[in-house]
Amino acid sequence: MSRVDELLKQMIYVTENVDKVVSDKKHSGKKVVGVLPIYAPEELVHAAGMFPVGCWGGSTNISRATKYLPPFACSIMQAVLEYAERGTYKDLDALLVPTPCDTLKTISQNLIYACPDQKIIILTHPQNNKMEAGVIFAKSEFAKVKAQLEAVAGTKISDQAINESIEIYNEHRSALMKFTEIIANNPGVLSAVNRHYVIKSGLYMEKEEHTKLVRELNSILKAEPKMDWPEKKIVLAGILAEPNSLLEIFDEFSLAVVADELAQESRQFRTLVPEGKDPLERLARQWQNREACSVILDSEKKRAKHIAALAKANQADGVIFCQMKFCDPEEFDYPSIKEACEDAQIPLLHLESDQLSDSTGQYRTRIQAFCELLGH
Repeated sequence: MSRVDELLKQMIYVTENVDKVVSDKKHSGKKVVGVLPIYAPEELVHAAGMFPVGCWGGSTNISRATKYLPPFACSIMQAVLEYAERGTYKDLDALLVPTPCDTLKTISQNLIYACPDQKIIILTHPQNNKMEAGVIFAKSEFAKVKAQLEAVAGTKISDQAINESIEIYNEHRSALMKFTEIIANNPGVLSAVNRHYVIKSGLYMEKEEHTKLVRELNSILKAEPKMDWPEKKIVLAGILAEPNSLLEIFDEFSLAVVADELAQESRQFRTLVPEGKDPLERLARQWQNREACSVILDSEKKRAKHIAALAKANQADGVIFCQMKFCDPEEFDYPSIKEACEDAQIPLLHLESDQLSDSTGQYRTRIQAFCELLGH
């Protein structure tokens, strides 16, 4: 087994065995906080000496969540509530719930009833993040979250601890940015499935540990000889590109993922926390600096331009928009993305995804047709 395979094995293990990861952390005496999407200030959890673990739904059958959500609600949130009702999150010491979209706003309240014995910490971001008033509001919200995390941890969180955690997280973001750059510069060096595992595994590992693994992987992959990739290259857009069966089809048709702007992937790490002394203001300024996202006010349609520019910069042959079924913010963004890609003469595939149903056959048919459009 090569060293790359060994590194990937560790990353795949934590991604596929989250319950074991949480159990091991609890047995070690560490408290665990579940973190829902998107843009939660994990640095505060880390600074409190607790372990943040991602809660991004999953493939499951829905039965109990129907008393909270209609069937046309986002499948990620349906899965989260289903897991909550089944007691999947019972070993977590708290759930941190950002509320940047309407569905997450309802989830924050539903979880209070679905998990009556758990601490539910709700974070409200200012949607207009460019205003100075938004920075002030964001800072006040982070202060509230900090106080509630202190109650869960049973200890005060110092400014020094938060600043140290911010640096650890910035190092992690930088390592992942470097990773995506290496993959973009050498298409085919890693499969679409494994590219996803490398990024997603960061949701289930200590950031220091994950950074170390990613840096080592970067070093090995950077030293690999440049491949002459004769096949097509794509950029992924949307909330997430799952299930794995979807990514396997990309690999089946030799479509190299050279970049993404997925909420579960690059949107998480593409914006560093800026320098400063006041850690909460630093986190608020990071929120101010975030843009080109469906859950942030984007009156200038920067996201559409960003996706088209990303495809151009990476010489991608096309963009695949992974539309999370029933996700209103993403649906609202699609027309402008379609227009931007058309203006840039970049082929675009609108692919509806759903965590709760097996659409492998449909995916394969649509992707095969797209490949033919690309002349593949």
